[in-house]
Amino acid sequence: MIKNVIKLISRLNFKTIYFNLKYLPLRQALLLPILVSKRTYLRNTSGKIKINAPLRTGLIRIGYGNIGIFDEKRSRTIWEVNGTVIFNGTCNIGHGSKISVSSTGSLSFGENFAITAETSIITKLNIGFGDNCLLSWDTLIMDSDLHKIKNEVGSEINAPQPISIGDNVWIGCRCLILKGAKIPNNTIIGASSLVNKPLDKENSLYAGSPCKLIKENVSWER
Repeated sequence: MIKNVIKLISRLNFKTIYFNLKYLPLRQALLLPILVSKRTYLRNTSGKIKINAPLRTGLIRIGYGNIGIFDEKRSRTIWEVNGTVIFNGTCNIGHGSKISVSSTGSLSFGENFAITAETSIITKLNIGFGDNCLLSWDTLIMDSDLHKIKNEVGSEINAPQPISIGDNVWIGCRCLILKGAKIPNNTIIGASSLVNKPLDKENSLYAGSPCKLIKENVSWER
């Protein structure tokens, strides 16, 4: 119990206090449901946060972790949010991760969501995760190409498309999840895979660039 109290006190840095007071009503902010690492760069906090879960201290953790192949002390998390971020339960955004949500964008995390480290999520439209999702390191998820491509008559041909990721999904390291991707429940995406379209089979392993169905009727454990 004493060790837990000491750990909590050590995390009550200015960024944690500012973050809670910036996004939440005072009564909720005093519970400190969001812990923010000292190494997190709060590049933009003009957006909104919604928490659809009972509040408790440390429900959401941003910029913490200890993945052996990364230098946690020099790994910088970036928070750049102009739009809306929705938390539906416990969430751990590991150190070195980058969250960017434009003014037109919405990003939602399900219950028991986790990024191990060094993963980037960029949204201009909508990216949604179900419950019990795990993202490994060096993965990039974005629902737009960031730059418009136009045809000969000046019409945009690469508009943003939403990304939907179901419940109990594990995405391996160094994956690329692009606009229009839809990942079903209970799916594993193998390391270094590309997903840029809807996948149709639950309880399956997909891998490759672009990814293909490798094996059905599989499950995974944290």
